[in-house]
Amino acid sequence: MERRELFSSLTSSFQKKEQVESILRPPYYVNESAFHKECINCDGKCSNFCEEHIIKIGEDKTPYLDFSNSGCTYCDECALACNEYNVLNIEDKKQINANISIDISKCLSWNQTMCFSCKDPCLDDAIEFIGMFRPEIISDKCTSCGFCIKTCPTNAIEIKVIR
Repeated sequence: MERRELFSSLTSSFQKKEQVESILRPPYYVNESAFHKECINCDGKCSNFCEEHIIKIGEDKTPYLDFSNSGCTYCDECALACNEYNVLNIEDKKQINANISIDISKCLSWNQTMCFSCKDPCLDDAIEFIGMFRPEIISDKCTSCGFCIKTCPTNAIEIKVIR
């Protein structure tokens, strides 16, 4: 193996690991390796049963969340649909593997324009305003459901995958 090939293979393996670690998974997941072991044998039942249509199936046949049109209600339907493979387990009440934050440089309210677009759809009342113009996400209340993401007109709501 030439030096160039060696470095190329090392770089690509690091990139693949980084991509896997940045995938936003549905709630109730048992562990990351279960997706790659079991989902390849499934026809995407979790996606078909998702009432909000936010579960998509990637090229690797594993599910991921897309909050561009809606958020997660934690209705349990995805986990119930996955009972055969046990990748999503209804008894494991794990929330979505992400933290939500507000980029104050993009946020209209933080920049002195009245806006409540993130607060209004929040099912958990996890966004509170300090004064009139300073929304903050209360991490103890936030379930990372994603409803605030699609409604923000300036894309100031950021989501970061956590492990």
